Amino acid sequence: MLCISMRAGDYFTVGESTVIQFTRLTGDRAHITVNAPREVPVLRGEVLERNGGQRPGCVMDVAPHYVRQLPWDHRKKQALAELREVLEGMDGDEARTLREKLDVIFPVSPGPRPVEI
Repeated sequence: MLCISMRAGDYFTVGESTVIQFTRLTGDRAHITVNAPREVPVLRGEVLERNGGQRPGCVMDVAPHYVRQLPWDHRKKQALAELREVLEGMDGDEARTLREKLDVIFPVSPGPRPVEI
């Protein structure tokens, strides 16, 4: 089995009349275009199997892969700290709601506990 790594815009051909192009990656979904003659059936695996077709023996079971949506770096950490600081200085239901939602998205990691004397 051939395994091809591709970047957006890359393509490969199957035979002389079928072209498959990788167009983009969104989250954990790859978007491809297939240009094939009308007489060549092109079916998604789920459609093939739902209609009674057999899963090809060469298809591998692939474990789900964690897709990191938000690369974390020093700038984002600093921006988050500044946003929390601004929200702490604000009053009202909207500010409280924003603080709560921010804590859901980016939970506050427990730091060292203060020593009581």
